[in-house]
Amino acid sequence: MNKNTHFKDNSNFTKTVIFQPLTSENWKDFVKLFGTRGACGGCWCMYWRLTKGHFEKQKGNLNKKAMGKIISSGEIPGILAYFQKEPIGWCSLAPREIFIRLEKARTLKRVDNQKVWSIVCLFIAKPYRRKGLSTPLIKGAIDFAQKQGAKIIESYPFEPKQKNLPDPFVWTGLASSYRKAGFEEVRRRSATRPIMRYYL
Repeated sequence: MNKNTHFKDNSNFTKTVIFQPLTSENWKDFVKLFGTRGACGGCWCMYWRLTKGHFEKQKGNLNKKAMGKIISSGEIPGILAYFQKEPIGWCSLAPREIFIRLEKARTLKRVDNQKVWSIVCLFIAKPYRRKGLSTPLIKGAIDFAQKQGAKIIESYPFEPKQKNLPDPFVWTGLASSYRKAGFEEVRRRSATRPIMRYYL
């Protein structure tokens, strides 16, 4: 990856990005994308899948191993974005019930009893941030979920009151990116955390 990559036309860049489900075959690409920090603080995208205590106990390599076991079992926990064969982005999505932490989040509790798929994380490699990739990544997730039989896709983005928040603070994505992808707000229990849906 060229860390000094510059894009004169973000729209042309995003048109060349492709998306692939994460499986055991491209696990090494996931590891490469997440790096030594496991994306952020040793998370390895296990935050929503574990109780708070369990997550804290296995930050780092244990979370990495846990994600590896999920993939080895045949579950597909999300999609990777590629640019010129390099992994540059990640979106975690699955049926909501898999993410046990959502059930315990007061502002993100269920809107109703409908079956939904949840997008809980977007991660983009630093050289490719703020280049318009979030919305195409979300659309790639929509396509994947539709192929799995999803009828409703739900997201829990941030809508910050201040601009230019540090990237780790917006790891579920920005509401504006989801709106561009066709999501609509269905509930807001917090000023900065709407619940949004896309109906297939």
